[in-house]
Amino acid sequence: MSIRPPLPGTRSVARRVLSSLVTVTTVGVLASAPAVGSEDPGSPRRGHGTALMHRDLGSTDSVPWSGPGASPSVDFSVPGGACSTVFQGADGMPVALCTRYLGTEHGLTPVAPSVVLYDPATARPVASLELRKTGLLGGVYGYLDGEDRLVVAEGHAILRIAHVLEDGRWTLQVEERTELPDLGTDAAIAGLSPDENGRTWFATEDAVTGYLDDTGADPTVRTVALGTDTPGGETIANGLTPRRDGVSVLTSHGLHDVRADAAGDPTVAWSRTYDRGSARKPGQLSWGSGTTPTFFGTGAERVAIVDNADASPNLLVLDAATGDTVCSLPAFDQAGPGTENSLLADGDSLWIPSTYGYDYPDLAVDGESVPQDADFRGGLTRVDLQKDASGRERCVRQWETDTALDTLPELTREAGTIWALSRGDDDRTVSVVGVDADSGRETSRTPVGILPFDQPMQLTGMIAPDGTLWQATATRMLKVSPAG
Repeated sequence: MSIRPPLPGTRSVARRVLSSLVTVTTVGVLASAPAVGSEDPGSPRRGHGTALMHRDLGSTDSVPWSGPGASPSVDFSVPGGACSTVFQGADGMPVALCTRYLGTEHGLTPVAPSVVLYDPATARPVASLELRKTGLLGGVYGYLDGEDRLVVAEGHAILRIAHVLEDGRWTLQVEERTELPDLGTDAAIAGLSPDENGRTWFATEDAVTGYLDDTGADPTVRTVALGTDTPGGETIANGLTPRRDGVSVLTSHGLHDVRADAAGDPTVAWSRTYDRGSARKPGQLSWGSGTTPTFFGTGAERVAIVDNADASPNLLVLDAATGDTVCSLPAFDQAGPGTENSLLADGDSLWIPSTYGYDYPDLAVDGESVPQDADFRGGLTRVDLQKDASGRERCVRQWETDTALDTLPELTREAGTIWALSRGDDDRTVSVVGVDADSGRETSRTPVGILPFDQPMQLTGMIAPDGTLWQATATRMLKVSPAG
């Protein structure tokens, strides 16, 4: 299929359609320390960088292979909605969490969550399944378990959705549906995450956190409420990062390390508040940090977030075992002062993209921003964790670039390249760009889409082991494949 520019007069119509979409970027969502131990069939495969939203069990948004490279080929389809996250199982079938413009399976439902299965060769949808609209994040945050089933929330139920080939036709089927007992709140589940023992951890939008253990004959659900001492309570607008026996939860006020104790009860091992600023910033979805906890270092002994301080947000690197500060510095030197995107990590290095001023759909944001509007200029910076002569760890900025990234970037470690979509200065072109992770230099830029239909919307793509980038835009699913 060829890429065609919009017809005359369609720009304002498309703008109204796009502004009605409820999308939540990920930008802060799923994973933690490197997996250790046996591979439980209910947990994602170790080292499989396409089963989790933030790619691995460290939320590093990095994979060990290469990306699409220069001069890639482009295939696409029009799935009838925007897909926030793409996964790929061991069988090579891409499956995405999407938001349909209009749902019909549960009555006429604007911006309905759905699951879409794609043909890996043509990028065309081969099956879809509409979910009930019960909360904003339930259709955004999920993962693939060890049987390639998509684990996702629907209200206070946890679903395991399989893709099955029957008589030459693909279908999506809910193989398991577990209704959770009374959680003490009507708030919908905001995110899901596995741990290494086969448990599925969840957190509601008002910060009730717990797990479902359905590995035995009798499913067990246990919970703990976070932020009960915070006036007005705490909320969750980002995803969860799994730990060995628990989950790392970043709320609107603090970072909480939640673990199952010897009796199996969820317990807060440590909590750490951060500067959430005085209001939501333009280019962020909610008031507070927009990042997901990213674990990095030789043994994932450090965890990093970016706060929401008014003048300039700060990168906070903490001891993953205690929550104590290891080092801190302003997240950006010249880029826009805010981010809704998760940090990338490899070894002792972090890469932080700026989303300050990004124009999200109106229905996706929570509350007024201060200031009300700002220009999106983007930017990406690299910070390394280094030791000085005394052995003290310091945060050291290596470089900062003005490249504007319009999707959640992903690092391909084999090629040392960061990939994302980027809008051009002509207000018409969307390109896939490669940025050298060592220097920050832009190494390639290939047009793949046309505005306004291909607004990237800070959606989360996925780079498969063969280097193919699966990336949704506001109206299409792009398959960007290496040349040859």
